[in-house]
Amino acid sequence: MIHRIDPAERPNTFHELGLGERMLKSLESVGYESPTPIQAELIPRAVSGNDCIGQAHTGTGKTAAFVIPILERIDHDSNDLQALVLSPTRELSEQVANEARRLAVNHECNPALLVGGKPIRNQLNALQKGASIAIGTPGRVIDLIRRGALDLSKLRVVVLDEADRMLDIGFRPDIERILRSCPTERQTLLLSATLPPPVERLARRYMIDPEMFDLSQDSVATDAVAQYYCTVEQHKKFGLLVRLLVQERPQQAIVFCRTKRGADGIFRRLEPRLPGVAAIHGDLQQRVRDRVMKEFRAGETRLLIATDVVGRGIDVSSVSHIINYDVPEDCDDYVHRIGRTGRISSDRTGRAFTFVTPKEGNELTRIEMRVNLLLDHYQIDGFEAFQDRGPRPHVNDQVEEAPEQEEFYVA
Repeated sequence: MIHRIDPAERPNTFHELGLGERMLKSLESVGYESPTPIQAELIPRAVSGNDCIGQAHTGTGKTAAFVIPILERIDHDSNDLQALVLSPTRELSEQVANEARRLAVNHECNPALLVGGKPIRNQLNALQKGASIAIGTPGRVIDLIRRGALDLSKLRVVVLDEADRMLDIGFRPDIERILRSCPTERQTLLLSATLPPPVERLARRYMIDPEMFDLSQDSVATDAVAQYYCTVEQHKKFGLLVRLLVQERPQQAIVFCRTKRGADGIFRRLEPRLPGVAAIHGDLQQRVRDRVMKEFRAGETRLLIATDVVGRGIDVSSVSHIINYDVPEDCDDYVHRIGRTGRISSDRTGRAFTFVTPKEGNELTRIEMRVNLLLDHYQIDGFEAFQDRGPRPHVNDQVEEAPEQEEFYVA
């Protein structure tokens, strides 16, 4: 059953969602004043125990939409593991765990974070102490099941967060093995930005009469982010990036690249000249990625050069600008990238820029069709984005000196 509630009929307060007093006090203590659309629609049905599918873009409050029902439905006097959340990446799992800890301020609950790249001993200790909620990546969860350290027999709720991305990166066999190990009598919640056929097949096989809440049209892409494209030749992208940063002076920005090599290349060219710049991608050791994200969240890093490893689920509300140095390979990745700005926790409109080469006109059209919006053309006075005549210059000729920090960033 697909639910599309008239926005005028959605509950406007958390008090209307059937939540207990402890949860309402927790929401007040963390500053949650009113539910987002996905929260207003999903939470009441999830609290009642129904299997639910929530489709909504990033930045719309999906994490709280499933964490709140978990905290409402589990027995906080029990030491049994009662809820399991599966996420595609370590970073997203950590974000979910942090949100669960925040919202459990009035409950005796300390979620166990089960991810690779972290000492497994600490995770074993967390489980042995009786964690009621486990949040982790499929690979580490499978590892702990094999070790006999993770007992799923008492689970009440299973959540598949960012299900489309988990399937995209090859976690389907692990997910199915985990679900087969869970009790048949359980609640399953599936959250996804898109519902491609593989996700639908997974839902049909492992969920019982799920109710679907489609909030995908309530996109942050058009409501909270001003979107622009910049036409530029490939070899002049770096010069454009420098000029764009000087002109825009972002509070905090993420520059997205398609490849790890590309991200490292931009970082190496900016780092000697620009304070507060860092790079993050899948080849970095986990401790390095953790440090980079910690410094970015703290505002110590102002410019983050990234691949799509941080394209989903990383909630840093101070990000003011997104720059797609490379057009994303998939239109949905575009939505996830620009969802890093204009977050629901921010009162500012974000700004997103996409660099488009002459050969990428079709990609731009597909993006515009995806977000149902014609992006505005952004130009920088005095910058020649195309080589009009003569031989193409060597790439090193395009290095533009980075100005001082105060010229790059909002003071």
